[in-house]
Amino acid sequence: MTYAALLPSALIGAIASARSMTPMAMIATVRLAGRNVPGRLYLLDHPLFKLGALAMGFGEVLGDKMKSAPDRTVFLGLLARVMSAGIAGAALAPRGREKAGAALAVGTAVPLAYTTLAGRKRAMTSMGQTPSGLIEDALVVAACAGVVALAMRRGR
Repeated sequence: MTYAALLPSALIGAIASARSMTPMAMIATVRLAGRNVPGRLYLLDHPLFKLGALAMGFGEVLGDKMKSAPDRTVFLGLLARVMSAGIAGAALAPRGREKAGAALAVGTAVPLAYTTLAGRKRAMTSMGQTPSGLIEDALVVAACAGVVALAMRRGR
């Protein structure tokens, strides 16, 4: 097993740095569609958690455009990234490597949260909160779908 097998876990951590709930929501969507991911899922195979992940992902997309939305680097924002990246990183890791996938995703998500926040603040200055948020949403959802598809293809 090479470190390249954990690439989807690292990439999903980078995605979680920008949108904490999108990785879990994407994996929940895949599971609701009856598709499998490489790693074992404990929480996201429970129907309540799948629906909760979808609701939180949708709520995050809406809430991010509000003026009162907190920075992603506040304690609760980082905690959400740790939990989501860990769950998603484990789910996208090869069987038996879930702990390494979770650790790699978390280790990627937390420091990159500061970088993605800086980029978002620059974008907000030039184009405003809602347009920059919509662009970030589109990029994050597309990247997340690609990373999950990559992991699923590798997991065959």
